[in-house]
Amino acid sequence: MTAEEGTSASLGRRTLLAGLLGAAGTAFLPSIASAQSAAQPFPAWVAKFKARAQARGISDEVYDRVMSRVVPDKSVYAADKAQPEFQEEVWQYLNRRVSDWRIETGRKKAVEYASLFTRIEEAFGVDRRIMLGYWGMESAFGEVVENPKHMKPVLNSLSALAWGEPRRRKYWETELLNALVIVQRGWGTPEEMVGSWAGAMGHTQWMPEVWLNMGVDFDGNGRISPFGKPDDALAGTANYLVKRGKYRRGEPWGFEAKIPAGFDTNLADNKTWRGLDAWGARGVTTVDGTSLSGYDAEARLWLPGGSGGPALLLLPNFYAVRSYNPSSSYALAVCHLGDRVGGEGAFVTPWPGGERTLTLAEIQEIQVRLTRGGFDTGGTDGRVGQDTMRAVRAFQQQAGLSPADGYPGVKVLNALRSR
Repeated sequence: MTAEEGTSASLGRRTLLAGLLGAAGTAFLPSIASAQSAAQPFPAWVAKFKARAQARGISDEVYDRVMSRVVPDKSVYAADKAQPEFQEEVWQYLNRRVSDWRIETGRKKAVEYASLFTRIEEAFGVDRRIMLGYWGMESAFGEVVENPKHMKPVLNSLSALAWGEPRRRKYWETELLNALVIVQRGWGTPEEMVGSWAGAMGHTQWMPEVWLNMGVDFDGNGRISPFGKPDDALAGTANYLVKRGKYRRGEPWGFEAKIPAGFDTNLADNKTWRGLDAWGARGVTTVDGTSLSGYDAEARLWLPGGSGGPALLLLPNFYAVRSYNPSSSYALAVCHLGDRVGGEGAFVTPWPGGERTLTLAEIQEIQVRLTRGGFDTGGTDGRVGQDTMRAVRAFQQQAGLSPADGYPGVKVLNALRSR
């Protein structure tokens, strides 16, 4: 970390503490055929499901027009059951997502949409850094919103899941009905409603239920949409954080701390709330040694990298962020990306066994060298997606590098340079 980063991080921690003072305290996948073993033929299912749509208030005209054109996307069954392709340590997860590309792009978006973020902060009280973190995490600031490589017709996906997937069938049926209501309201057409295999759409990847119930017409055009301009998507996500995540206006998400030698790490369970002054009484300080005495806000302590790595004191807004995706690693990436976009530095304490984050130029160099070697990275723009990770893993296997985890880090770069 540079001196400039250290100064920025220190100032940021002092600022957030000032705001807290006095605050209230399986490896074997079943086949597609078995996933549909209990399902009737799709046309018969569509005819029967029409009664559910009618009960929801969906007109026959809308139902017939939409469902007559649906082709069930059977590839979703494998996606629903697949184990994660890559297992990442927390530091890898963060390095790949809080990348130079996302930080630099986020800073440009922060300037371009400064007035929008001001309006969102005034209306909902959600810090623009959090919103930038979500936007970067969910769609690379809109870069993949309509990319056919990543997104597919949502009605085809949801229809396949509601028809032929016995697990969580009620959930998929409800989301399909929600999507049909969106069409009936005129907020979206089947053609523009593209998203992930599970039906998440737009700049901040809304499921249809979120679109219907948490969406906000923030650009005032008479319809709510997570596509196109980011206004509705970002405002709707802020609305979600406030109403469902109980986000607290003016409070930070947390901060990096320092634990004393001999500290009982069992206390860092990411579960138990204690006042900051109580953590301070156990010898915990900010990472730069500032005392926590006198701060009565409650926090949980988390050691995401295990003993020896960064210690984080997490405040209620961290869990508001996590309400969007029930993963602490995800929430940490959103918060940390937003902080880095806002000018904060990297974590001060190194991750055990971790590597430094590669620069944008270094990631691009890896992609260029892999591509020249016959490994398809899907592009050389410095963004690390599944294609780049698969290419890295294939190279690691060929070169005898262990573990072959698909992580494009320093070891992979050095190995590529030595060839």
